[in-house]
Amino acid sequence: MSTAATTDAWRESSTTLEGRSPEEILDWATARFSPRITMATAMGAEGCCLVAMIAKLGRPVRIFNLDTDYQFEETLETKARLEARYGIAIETVRAGRSKAEIEAEFGPDLWKRDTQLCCRIRKVEPLRETVAGYAAWISAIRRDQTPDRAQSATVEWDPKFGLVKVNPLLNWTWKDVRSYIHTNDVPYNPLHDRGYPSIGCWPCTKPVADGADPRSGRWNGEKTECGLHARR
Repeated sequence: MSTAATTDAWRESSTTLEGRSPEEILDWATARFSPRITMATAMGAEGCCLVAMIAKLGRPVRIFNLDTDYQFEETLETKARLEARYGIAIETVRAGRSKAEIEAEFGPDLWKRDTQLCCRIRKVEPLRETVAGYAAWISAIRRDQTPDRAQSATVEWDPKFGLVKVNPLLNWTWKDVRSYIHTNDVPYNPLHDRGYPSIGCWPCTKPVADGADPRSGRWNGEKTECGLHARR
């Protein structure tokens, strides 16, 4: 089936679900695809919300974290707190090559010289390998985060990874995320309270000033996407 035909096949579902609550979207997605559905989370506030919602539904979803070897200690602690709170396992997924092997081939601190290649090796390729064989994956993106994400649909075909992509939080704002966390007492990354609205690898993530673009602290402003959600 062509990409266009595959995209058309999910347009009706997306239109039907547009405007529904994240819980309703997740209920639809897990009822349709579980156990062949998975979710990647970097333990940002949005991902923490989805973990809490998925735990309440109780249907099998493989949840994993892409460990780039450069995650903040606070991120790893948040992972442990989510697992303890909801009684679920968040799997750790790493690149096929170790940090030492990557440095042997490309030199130390690849992130300083080629952020695109570094993200591809440590994030894009591991995700592609992990979702292979699954029917759908859940993301925590919001439309208001980046121009690429603004083009997303609630349910869409993801040609980059070859499966359906479900975006339950697409219409949420940062205010909605914070409200859900505090109303439901969801564990979240404490870096959000220290000026980090968007959290990735520690060498490429900095706090931002009040009122600044929330993703301006990523990659020294060179880009706004690691490649997982880029439309190209």
